[in-house]
Parts: sequence; C-alpha cells; structure tokens
Amino acid sequence: MALPQRKQDATDARLAAVTLPDGPAWLTKARKAALARVSAMGLPARRDEYWKFSDPTTLTDTAVISADLADASDREFAGADALMAVFVDGAFDADASDDLEAAGVTITRLAQAQDITWAGDLLGTLEARGQSPVERPLAALTTAMATDGLLIHVTGDAARAVHVRYDRKDAGADVALHHVVKLDAGATFTLLESGAGAARFMSNMEVDVADGATFHHVRAQGRDTGRRMNTHTFTRIGTGSTFKSFTLSINGALTRNDCIMDIVGDDATAHVAGACVGDGEGFHHDDTVFITHDAVGCESRQVFKKVLRNGAVGVFQGKILVKHGAQKTDGYQISQSLLLDGDSQFLAKPELEIYADDVACSHGSTSGAIDEDALFYLRSRGVPHKTATTLLTLSFLAEALQEIDDESLGDDLRDRLAGWLDRHQS
Repeated sequence: MALPQRKQDATDARLAAVTLPDGPAWLTKARKAALARVSAMGLPARRDEYWKFSDPTTLTDTAVISADLADASDREFAGADALMAVFVDGAFDADASDDLEAAGVTITRLAQAQDITWAGDLLGTLEARGQSPVERPLAALTTAMATDGLLIHVTGDAARAVHVRYDRKDAGADVALHHVVKLDAGATFTLLESGAGAARFMSNMEVDVADGATFHHVRAQGRDTGRRMNTHTFTRIGTGSTFKSFTLSINGALTRNDCIMDIVGDDATAHVAGACVGDGEGFHHDDTVFITHDAVGCESRQVFKKVLRNGAVGVFQGKILVKHGAQKTDGYQISQSLLLDGDSQFLAKPELEIYADDVACSHGSTSGAIDEDALFYLRSRGVPHKTATTLLTLSFLAEALQEIDDESLGDDLRDRLAGWLDRHQS
C-alpha cells in the first residue's frame, strides 16, 4: 500500500540526505536492506498509533537542533570494574578507552569489522524481526546510518563488565550507533551505558541470549537538558536464559526508549525497568515496550516509574503478547508517575494480548501526587520538608531500582537521583 503523500515526501527528503557508511559486503547488504525497510514503511509521524503521545519530528528532520553541553565531570559508574569504551560525538576515542580485551568476551568495533561470521548472521536480523507486528522505522534508519558501535561476542563468564560511555563536545552533533551482543550458551555478561551522546542520538542494540545465558544491562542517560535521543533494544531470549535491563533518564528535551523482547525458549526470564525524573515543559520522556511470549513457563516484568514537575511529560506504552502454546506465562507490568505539581502529564497505554489459557498476566498504571499523610508523618517528626519530599520520591522509585541486581550500581544511581531531587526542589 502506498504511503500518504505527506509521509512519502518527509521520508524521501530524509533518505536523500543519508549516505551509507563504507564497510564489508555483508554489512553493506544489511544497511541497504534496512534502508529499503525505511523506504517501505515511511518515517513515523504523530498520526501513527505508537507515536501519538510523542512528536517524532526532531528525530526525523534532516536538520539537527543544537543542545547545550552539560557538565560531565561527575560520571556515572566511575567506580565499576569495567572495560571502558568511549565514543565522543559518535567517534571512538581510543585514548580514553581501555584495550577491549577480557577473558570470556571478544569485542570488535563495527567501523573495523571485516569477516565476522556471527555478526554477519545477526546484525540487522533482530531489528528486522522486531518490525512486526509494530513497525519501527527509526530503528531501521539507525541500522542503515550507524557509523560505528561494538560487536560483542561472549563465549563464557565475562571476566569484566563493559562500560560504553557517550561523551559530547559538539553542541550540534548528530550520531547513530549500532551494537550487537551475542551470548553463547551458559555465558554471563554485564553491559553498562552512560552519557548523553549527541544533540541527536540514535542507537540500536541487538542482543541474542542463548540457552542458559545471563545478560545484565544498566544504562544512565545523560543530563543534557536539550538532547534528543531515540534508542532501540531488540533481544531474543533462549531456553532457561535471563535478560535484565534498567535505564535511568535525567533531563533531556525528548527521550524515547524502545525495548522489543522476544522470548523463544522455555523457562526464560525477561525484565525491563526504568526510572526517569524530569523538570519543565521542555522535558518529554517515552518508554515503549513490546514483550512476546512464545515459549512455556516464562516470566516477564515491566516496571517503570516517572517523577515529573513544572509541566514535564511522561509516556509509557507497554504490551505483553502471549502466543498460542505459551502456557504457564507469568507477565507483570506496572507503570506509575509521581506528579509534583498540577501542570505535568503522564500518558499511559498498557496492553495485554493473550492466546493461551494457563497464564498469570497483569498490568496497572497510576498517577498521583506526594502522599500528604506520609509527608505530614515525616514533618511531625522533625524532618524538613525538602528532605521528606526527597525520601518519599526515592521510595516511589524504589521498585524500579530494585531491578538492578548489582547493589553498588543501584546505590550509585540512587545517589544521583537524590542529588537531582535536592537541586530541583523549590
């Protein structure tokens, strides 16, 4: 079916400005296939079902809106024992990075990739598979445009985590990166991400978790107030395997995090969680999640909490799809917002679609203000108003933060949240 003329024109204008990066034949083939997907689907517009709460214009325009650079001296996960891979405005910074070598893991940069069989079989595959039943054209555009990224092959218990840091120096940088992570059967691996990345930052991550493997992902998105960011995580989860991902977002003009999880093996576990805090009418944060259960005896959790004030907007769109035969599914979804004033908004679209009859699936979504009784209780015991508000807000966010298995990483992010709340209270 032909695209509407307005969408066709916008798509043609954007694709006319795209130059595919150089690379080996298998990578060029994947990029051209992704570009064809974008052309067929058309770029997203506000009238599209999964974009009706968020305006994608600044992500799809050819021009990039510059964003002021935030102070990046206080970095997330600074104390973590991890290999450091640093990208500055999308370019790999070898001087700031470690030698990317550790027992149990092999790391290659996308920009230097040659004949890597496993990457050739995987790159773009999960993204293409994730285009149905919901089209995600910005993910395909990122696959086509990405100039660099990491290809990570985990063959056993990785001796160290990998920390990918996205630094900024150019206030108008436009960046697209694509990471691929493959965990062999029984392997374990932790990936950390931090930083704002660019004025406009687009990233894909494809994660293939083989049978019995465990993947942990913790991400802290940078504090630049003007940045615009769209990330996609596509994962395929095998028998008896575990996938856990947590994202903390602070500030930003527009943040859209898409997570598409495909559970294909029995007795698997898939958790995705997030916490965000936003201040001002310029803040818009969107978490969009789609989990497909296509196996027996699997568990999924979606836990998202947002704290909003001074006209900030938060969005949650989450779906659990249970296919025929996916019996004994345990699916849990909760999305909640804490509105610190009457001007902020939380827009939620929770969905369940179930075709099996022996499942336990639930979803819930709430919005509310600070509990006045709890606030009065703390104040009556001598706790200052500002401190009491911070304590209650951190308590509200606790369920999402508990999804982080590593206590030291969780404590680091709690401290950052407490600092943000102290700075942004009137």
